Amino acid sequence: MTVIIGMDPHKRSATIEAIDPTGRVLVTGRYSTDNIGYSEMLAATQQFNDRVWAVEGCNGIGRHLAHRLVHDGESVIDVPAKLSAQVRVFATGNGRKTDPVDAHSVALAALRAPNLRRVTADPELIALGMLADHRDELGRARTETLCRLHRLLLELIPGGAKVFLSVRQARELIAAITPSDAAVAIRLRLVAELIEDLETIDRKTRAADKELRQLVLERGSTLMDLHGIGPSSAARLLADVGDIRRFHDRNRFASWNGTAPLDASSGDQQRHRLSRAGNRKINRVLHIMAIVQLRTRTTTGRAYYDRRKAGGKTSMEAIRALKRRLSNVIYVRMLTDERHRELAGPGGQSGTTPDSSATGSNPHTDPSDKPHPGPNNQANPAPAPTS
Repeated sequence: MTVIIGMDPHKRSATIEAIDPTGRVLVTGRYSTDNIGYSEMLAATQQFNDRVWAVEGCNGIGRHLAHRLVHDGESVIDVPAKLSAQVRVFATGNGRKTDPVDAHSVALAALRAPNLRRVTADPELIALGMLADHRDELGRARTETLCRLHRLLLELIPGGAKVFLSVRQARELIAAITPSDAAVAIRLRLVAELIEDLETIDRKTRAADKELRQLVLERGSTLMDLHGIGPSSAARLLADVGDIRRFHDRNRFASWNGTAPLDASSGDQQRHRLSRAGNRKINRVLHIMAIVQLRTRTTTGRAYYDRRKAGGKTSMEAIRALKRRLSNVIYVRMLTDERHRELAGPGGQSGTTPDSSATGSNPHTDPSDKPHPGPNNQANPAPAPTS
């Protein structure tokens, strides 16, 4: 009899509740996340031989505990926060949050949703995820530093500097300025410090991209062959997706990444609306990929966008349709890479496919306006065919 141990994790504490298949509460408790508290939590659940840990937010606040449990040989599944929130409302009749209520909701969600993702601790993917996060932080730091630099340059130079400013260009701008008073001298000094910070960030960014590129290639991925996918985007896809075969088909993958429109039909009125759900980091990767393809007239992504515009779509609707199509391309590419990786064996690298266009290598790719797929009744779905 499998026991579900629901966990509401925090940085320094975790609240758990164990329930049996009928929903009867067996054990509850709150433990610290240090070594002593973690050991006590494991000891309290050792009495259940057949147990599964259900942790809320394994890609967020619960990641540190989920990976510790997997490392210790425990079976862990990831419960999305939105799913546990819905269960909490139905179980309690209100949306009030406490740690014990959250742990109970997580356990019930895992009990009633058998197809939740099982957490695996792949060191290569964990490394890719950490480096991708670091690369994103560098990008945000560069934007913030550049904004501060532009604000000061506007006070030193009439009209300010151009939007896309390099370190060399910034140095050339301030080299011709002679301090006329104390305020100008301070501004020049602060600008010089910001330029040095910007140069440091650029150097770290180049190093991070180089390391990410090497790790992605060592993984045997050909994602970077796709137009608009760089080292950071490829690493983010590999780290967040994990095993692409966990998605029954490309429609479920699009639902997971938020590019599948939501069905909002009522009566005879058939309509769909934009989905705000899904993995927003992967959605951002697809958005960047779409924008990069739109900048080049010769890409098939741009041709697809133009066809949708000619068919009456607005610019935003055409971009959303393109993102949905690119989601299909990434799904097929990752599925192909995974199959090649299995054939190559440990340490092998997959080959590349000749076509990396926005419409994919399969000439029978269907239109990309499908809404979220229906419920999946297969407990262990097999990989979907690429055609």
